[in-house]
Amino acid sequence: MSKVMTMKEAIGRFVRDGDLLVMEGFTHLIPFAAGHEIIRQRKKDLTIARLTPDLIYDQLIAAGCARKMIFSWAGNPGVGPLHAFRRAVEKGSPRPLEIEEYTHFGMVLRFMAGASNLPFLPTRNYPGTDLTAVNPNFKMIRSPYADEELWCVPALRPDVTVVHAQRADADGNTQVWGLYGVQKEAAFASSRVIVTVEEVVESSVIRSDPNRTIIPGMIVSAVVREPFGAHPSFVQGAYDRDNDFYVEWDGISREEAGLKSYLDEWVFGLPDRAAYIKRMGPRPEALKADRQMCAPVNYGF
Repeated sequence: MSKVMTMKEAIGRFVRDGDLLVMEGFTHLIPFAAGHEIIRQRKKDLTIARLTPDLIYDQLIAAGCARKMIFSWAGNPGVGPLHAFRRAVEKGSPRPLEIEEYTHFGMVLRFMAGASNLPFLPTRNYPGTDLTAVNPNFKMIRSPYADEELWCVPALRPDVTVVHAQRADADGNTQVWGLYGVQKEAAFASSRVIVTVEEVVESSVIRSDPNRTIIPGMIVSAVVREPFGAHPSFVQGAYDRDNDFYVEWDGISREEAGLKSYLDEWVFGLPDRAAYIKRMGPRPEALKADRQMCAPVNYGF
C-alpha cells in the first residue's frame, strides 16, 4: 500500500503534542517545509532534538511549539546566534525552554545507540570538558576489557523523525546523495518516520541504484512529495543554499515582533509549500542547480 500523502496529512497523523521530534539534515536537506506545517498545525510541548539546530528550530521555538531542546550546537550558520532560542532560554519568551547539551559526536552516539537498540554507548570524547558537570545524563562506566573508565551517553529514541531527501518510492525507500548527516541513524532510532522528498519515483528507479538508499521503506510511516521542501537549505542536484536568506534571518528574528510578522506572512498566512514557492517570485528559479552528472555504474553480474 502506498505511503504517499500530503504534508498536512503526514504531520497531522504522525506528529503529536508532547513528542520527541527530530528533524535532521547537516546544512543539506533540512526539512523546512515539514517544520512550517508543524507550526501551522500548532503542535505543542515538543522536545526537539538535532545535532545542529538552525533556523527551522528557531522558528519552532518562536511559535511556542517547543518545551525542550536536545542539541550539540545551535546557531545561524555563518551569521550568528539564534535570537528566538536565546530569548526562550534567557527570558522565557514566548515560553521557557529547557536545554540538554552534548557534543556533535555525543549526539551521533545517542542516535547510534537508539538505532542499535542499545541503552547507551561509551566514548573517550569528554575528559577535560565541562559538559559532564552540567549534564547529569553523562555517566561513567568501567571497561570490561581494559583498566579504564569511559564516559557514556544514553540512547536517543525519538517518537518521530522527519528527513528530506532527493527521492523515494511510494513504499518509502529513500535515496540521498551529497552531504550526509545522521538522517539514517535518527530514522532507525525513531518510532515513526516521515520522509519528504523532491520527487516520488517508481521502485524500479530505486532498485537501479540501491547503494543510494539510506532509509528502507520498512521503517517509513509517510512519504510526502514536497519540491523545494528544504529551502532555504539546499538539495544537491536540485537547488542551492539560499545564503541571502540566512543573512536576512538575523534581522528578521532579532526582535520578537519581526519574527512574529514573518511567521504570520510566510507560515500561518500560507496553506502549503506551493503557495510559499509562488510568493517567492523568481527566487526559486535563481537557486536552481546546474547539471553535473556522475559517471554510470555497472551493477551487472
